[in-house]
Amino acid sequence: MTSQRDVKRLQDAPRCGAKTRKGTPCQSPAVNGKKRCRMHGGAKGSGALFGNQNALKHGMYSGDTRAFEKKLRAMFKDNQEFLDSL
Repeated sequence: MTSQRDVKRLQDAPRCGAKTRKGTPCQSPAVNGKKRCRMHGGAKGSGALFGNQNALKHGMYSGDTRAFEKKLRAMFKDNQEFLDSL
C-alpha cells in the first residue's frame, strides 16, 4: 500500500508534456532525470540508435520523381494511342 508521502511525491513530480493522439499534453510523471514519461521516450534504451538508417530519405515521392513519372505516363499513353491507330 502506498503511503501519503509517496502520493504527494507523485503529485509533485514533473509531467511529461508530450503531445498525445488526442492533441493534449501527456500528464504522466516524467522518468527520473528525463523530461518524458516511460511511454514517450524516457525509458532506458528508447529512441533511435546512433546512425539510424530508417530515417534516410529515399526520394521516391520527391517533386522531380513525380514529374518524371507524369511525363512517363503521358508518353505511354501517346504510344498506346499510336499503336491503337495502326
